[in-house]
Amino acid sequence: MSDMRASPHERMTHQGQTPRQDHAYPDHPAAPSPEARFAEPRAKGRAAHALEQARGRLMVTVAVFALAFAAVGVKLVDATVMSQGGDTGLAQAASAHAIPASRADIIDRNGVLLASSLATASLHADPKLVINPVEATQKLVSVLTDLDYQDTLSKLRSDKRFVWLRRNLSPREHYEVNRLGIPGLYFQREERRVYPNANLTAHVVGFTGIDNNGLMGIEQSFDSRLRSSSEPVQLSLDVRLQHLVKRELQASVDEFQGLGGAGMIMDVKTGEILAMVSLPDFDPHAPTNDENARFNRNTLGVYEMGSTFKIFNSALALDSGKIRMGDSFDATKSIRVGRFSISDSHGKNRWLTVPEIFKYSSNIGSVRMALEVGTPAQRALMERFGLLKRSPVELPEVGTPMVPHPWRDVSTMTIAFGHGLSVSPVQMTSAVSAAINGGVLHPATLLKRAPGTEIPGQRVISPQTSDQIRRLMRLVVTEGTGSSAAAPGYLVGGKTGTAEKVSGRGGYAKKALLSSFVAAFPINDPRYLVMVMIDEPKGNKRTFGYATAGWVAAPLAGRVIKQVGPLLGINPIDENRPDIRNATEIHLAPRGSTLASY
Repeated sequence: MSDMRASPHERMTHQGQTPRQDHAYPDHPAAPSPEARFAEPRAKGRAAHALEQARGRLMVTVAVFALAFAAVGVKLVDATVMSQGGDTGLAQAASAHAIPASRADIIDRNGVLLASSLATASLHADPKLVINPVEATQKLVSVLTDLDYQDTLSKLRSDKRFVWLRRNLSPREHYEVNRLGIPGLYFQREERRVYPNANLTAHVVGFTGIDNNGLMGIEQSFDSRLRSSSEPVQLSLDVRLQHLVKRELQASVDEFQGLGGAGMIMDVKTGEILAMVSLPDFDPHAPTNDENARFNRNTLGVYEMGSTFKIFNSALALDSGKIRMGDSFDATKSIRVGRFSISDSHGKNRWLTVPEIFKYSSNIGSVRMALEVGTPAQRALMERFGLLKRSPVELPEVGTPMVPHPWRDVSTMTIAFGHGLSVSPVQMTSAVSAAINGGVLHPATLLKRAPGTEIPGQRVISPQTSDQIRRLMRLVVTEGTGSSAAAPGYLVGGKTGTAEKVSGRGGYAKKALLSSFVAAFPINDPRYLVMVMIDEPKGNKRTFGYATAGWVAAPLAGRVIKQVGPLLGINPIDENRPDIRNATEIHLAPRGSTLASY
């Protein structure tokens, strides 16, 4: 029998009553069985575990795809932007990423940076991929204003697959070219050499070419080492001293309207060069073709140095044992040599002792001393002092001395007062250092010597002769031609040198002078030597028209010493202390003539 009961909805509609509870449609499920209680949680656990596994697989898949896309992106950037310009389709301009510098730094003795490398980008093109060369050229020259329009257009129209457009872009230039978005243009990763001190150390540090090869100075001498090692090359230079020497040298060159100048400071006990300045100079970032500016007068130039050579002549005489301090020589009249005459600028017209010959810078007396010792001994001494061969200093720009061949007596006579033998200022500085440091020649070096290392050296004169040379050089500053080099408290000793330059007609030009001065301090126990030289100075009102070393070079050396002394740790002393005077003065009377007048 079928169930004829009305539905709950019908009962509520027709009877107007609330429907009764009906077990066929319960509001609450019946109580589950024990098996059902455990089956349901197990099903939910399996579902949750499956969901977590799916999520994990999805995350791994996403990560793999992300890494794959990143790798492809990097490869595309490298291939299209930083490639060598192969057939890579349309270039997409993008920034060149930085690369480690491969060329080592150059630093001064205190670690100050003299040369370093920066990562840069260089611009090149594949002309076959440049769609519109005219439009591309117009855009490029609007950004890189130094580009030549016709030259650039010619490159972009060529049949080549690789043409350089501009090397070593600045970051701003790189950004601006990047914004142009020109197809067929590419950036090449390179490095650019920078010189923080620019002109100040240009002649020593040198510079590199467009491909970062060393072309001058330390950059050239140590090219292989700078390329192969990350360790910086440390020089003996002190940029503080370099700055002071340049400033004072430039002031003198300007005042006396010289063609140029040279200046050095050397540690006489080690041979280290603490400052080396040559004027005029140049900017190593944009090397000039002006040979005069790039010419290193300290190392490449060779000159007849004039009366500074009397230091060696006196060392020759005293070290030979044939001549003593108290000996005197006839300087009453000139010496005739063929059609030439050797005379003194301000002759005393009397017999002069060895100290007087040095103090008054007598050419006549110097010649007589040299002849007394002889030609073979003179040549041997010059060779020991390193004046007959190129300096060992670590630069490619080193001049070769001009040595007389054959070395006759007339050469001996002229070399006695600094003519007839041409040497470089760095040779001169090394040799004078040996003459005053106790008699040992230390090779000149531009590399800082490590503390405690053995310093190479060769004895050239006895310690006793060296002591006598120091006393003679002190006499020049206290009583002689170098009085304007005095720097109170620093006990300066020195020697003037004024040489007439060789003229184009085979003789000497009276008005074309080379004025130089070498100064050591403190002269009782020398530590440093200053050498300054002005090429063709012109006298002025202040010097009463004189352009000789006593007026031009000696005061320059004095100014330098006053400023560098404190930086070098040299404490001023009382120059009148009895022990100081006893160690630096000469007290003797003439012992009589040793060479007849002729």
